[in-house]
Amino acid sequence: MSELDKLFFPRAVGIIGVNNKPFGGGQFLLSLQTMEFDKPIYIFNPRLKGQEVRGLKVYGSILEIPDGEIDYVILAVPAKLCASILEEIGKRKVPFVTIFTSGFSEVGKDNLEKDVLEVAKKYNIRINGPNCMGVYNPKSRLSISFGQTTDSGNLGIIGQSGGLAIILSTMAIYAYGTYISKLVSIGNQIDLNVVDYLEYYSIDDDTKIVGIYLENIKSRKMGKDFINIVRKLSFEKKKPVILWKAGYGDSAKEAILSHTGGLAGSSKIWNSIAKQTGAILVKNSVELVSLAMLFNYLDIHYAERNLGIITVGGGSSIETTDLMEMYDLKVPALNESTKETFREFIPDVNTINRNPLDLGAVGINPKIFSRMILTLDKDPNISIVVIIQFNFNRSSTNEIIKAKSEMKKPLICIAPRIGDSLSSYRSKLKFKEELFQNGIPTFESTELAAKALDRVCTYKESLEKRNLL
Repeated sequence: MSELDKLFFPRAVGIIGVNNKPFGGGQFLLSLQTMEFDKPIYIFNPRLKGQEVRGLKVYGSILEIPDGEIDYVILAVPAKLCASILEEIGKRKVPFVTIFTSGFSEVGKDNLEKDVLEVAKKYNIRINGPNCMGVYNPKSRLSISFGQTTDSGNLGIIGQSGGLAIILSTMAIYAYGTYISKLVSIGNQIDLNVVDYLEYYSIDDDTKIVGIYLENIKSRKMGKDFINIVRKLSFEKKKPVILWKAGYGDSAKEAILSHTGGLAGSSKIWNSIAKQTGAILVKNSVELVSLAMLFNYLDIHYAERNLGIITVGGGSSIETTDLMEMYDLKVPALNESTKETFREFIPDVNTINRNPLDLGAVGINPKIFSRMILTLDKDPNISIVVIIQFNFNRSSTNEIIKAKSEMKKPLICIAPRIGDSLSSYRSKLKFKEELFQNGIPTFESTELAAKALDRVCTYKESLEKRNLL
């Protein structure tokens, strides 16, 4: 049991500063109703008192609600009003408040943050933010965006940017078949911070993978605590921590100072932190989410570097091999018995019977393609089978899924983007969805797959060095 349970599973939510518009306080109400949040929602705006917004009565003040009724308040009023309204929130014994409002230290108004903290400490309120979106929890139907879903998974996200936190969750769900356990947007971190949420994820049974978008660490103590909890997550809890640390360039550092009011730090420092803690550094949202997807679908015990690759075309086989080896992955020679088996059902013309396998035109035949997969699966030199797939029709999809059901080793698919027509996009989208449903990680590019495989293998190797696997 954690004190943060009331934040992630509130008995009732209040929104102060609600309106009839699909942004600001109105956005939070619309998001909660879209998710069919099944606990009481109280909405407040003195200018709309007595009216209804989206079927709910508008109160003038939270003081009209009994003590202890609300566990979580979203505060969406101008920054200069936050401290005074927080006084009223404190009188109603609300334990958690997300301050959505910006206009604090990120624009030089540190005094407003000090005022908020004084009130929060007076009433024992924990503050998330300010300048953030708050909490998404599919199990409690708590939402911060219209595109989020009640389907839950094992990826816990912490995002210092609210917009990027939403993008990460949406991309994970809809582009990479990876669902969210919990998500929190943390903004300026004047009270609750990245360490607090990492501590929560470390004991949360639903969270198996952690993804972080981080702009800054606010203090030396927070830095030490961050190192300790990430090391604990990575090694003791065996929950991989994927860290997108933004802001290494001068212009980016200035942008961070004006975005969340903190200093970014250097790349050397963060590379050192990653080595100490086992954190896996990534450079952008796609790398973060695609790596989380691989951790989600690949049992880490099977993460090995020896790949058996099936392509259709000599150039594709060369490109794939180059990229895999660039990231310290291996493309070993095939066992002689494997080669003999291949000769039984693929022609000598327009094919190359080695690793990587270039099937040429015969690779268009879904049944031959699936037989190739199963033959590689039996090769003792191969740990993971990687396929490059350009055909997204029904028969190809079925044969790949059928082969996967008979395999003992992992199967990874790379489905490159080769056209922009709506019909090809629709068929590819359906193909990816079905592969995800059958536990097959699927990447948009060979380089993304290579980076993710290398990082998963490196993480596994770090666990093995410590005798943790």
